[in-house]
Amino acid sequence: MVPNLDKLIGISTYCTKTEGIGGRIKSSPEQFFVSEILRESSLDKISSSGSYAVYKLKKHGIDTNHALSDIFTKYGLRLKALGLKDANATTEQYVCDMTTGRSTNTLVTNRYTLEKIGLLKKPLTKKDMIGNHFKIKIEDANFAKISQVNKLDKILNFFGYQRFGSRRPVSHMIGKAILQKNFENAVETLLSHTSEYDLPHNNKIREMLKDKSNYSKIFNEVPPQMDIERIVLDEMINHGDALRALRSIPIQLRRFFVEAFQSFVFNQTMSMAYEFGENILQPQSGDVCFDKDDNLGRYQNDPRQRLTMPLVGYSYSKKNRFDNFVSKILAEQQITPKDFFVKEMQEASEEGGFRQVVILCNDFSIKEPYVDFTLSRGSYATILLREIMKPSDPIAAGF
Repeated sequence: MVPNLDKLIGISTYCTKTEGIGGRIKSSPEQFFVSEILRESSLDKISSSGSYAVYKLKKHGIDTNHALSDIFTKYGLRLKALGLKDANATTEQYVCDMTTGRSTNTLVTNRYTLEKIGLLKKPLTKKDMIGNHFKIKIEDANFAKISQVNKLDKILNFFGYQRFGSRRPVSHMIGKAILQKNFENAVETLLSHTSEYDLPHNNKIREMLKDKSNYSKIFNEVPPQMDIERIVLDEMINHGDALRALRSIPIQLRRFFVEAFQSFVFNQTMSMAYEFGENILQPQSGDVCFDKDDNLGRYQNDPRQRLTMPLVGYSYSKKNRFDNFVSKILAEQQITPKDFFVKEMQEASEEGGFRQVVILCNDFSIKEPYVDFTLSRGSYATILLREIMKPSDPIAAGF
């Protein structure tokens, strides 16, 4: 049975029929290791000359957005990451300075190190990254059952729990409110929406924040880890303008909220199509696919092409075989593709695009209690592990 938490983020199915091995992950950040893999051609371009500094960011106990924000605040470096990495993990990733003429060699703190590895003539983009390598400890698992887990090339490429907030999956709800231009609701959801999976103290704070008259009274009780909530609260206390309060949030997070709703629609679309019996594991004539070089195009009967589904945005076209699912979901959510262009917050607007349907997993190996594998860019290790472990309680299992 699919856990309720999965359904809250749009996932209502498993695509494997085997019994899960159970267990738990992420008892400590050191037990969940991930490192980015750049294209060889991109690595070859890094040299001792160029305008844009490239760094390797190694971190644990802090997510990518907060690490980059801390670096900017303390050192004035405006860095861009190719992907977001979780806080409860040990991670290595490449980041690039988006301004010219300013750089540093090495920064060391108790939660991250930043090491300069060279310069580029043009800044890195997401296309320079091909994937991530993982080494993950699964504690208290029945590894005898893992031999039953096959078809790792048939795992559906859902967006994972981190995209929405594992203990409090509300990012997509905030994004939806922004798309509906209901900025008051977006602020209220961010500040006061409670979750059965969240910590009791956090829920207590949020219950109090449901009454706007409490904003000033309990501001100092809001814990430091609720830093985004504190930013929004401060604006609401001083100005009472919901749109202004939302725009006080770092731009990458504003975009993240809208992208989370886009991801929710994608998850629901893939769940519905799979459960309906639509063939979503193999491309068909007319489908949009990625080729071996990650270029988009129509299916050409090439086995190396990978089927995609639409990521809805303001440029969404109904001319795809999944539109009946997409349109039904959008109607239920009272959202149209045009809503993804937000005139009042254009920086959070989403044009849309495509995402591959199946996870591309390479080099899967087991050395108990660790599993080791490589995933293509944008795929979530927790989605692969979800199919292997099938946790009845994803939060207790470390997801």
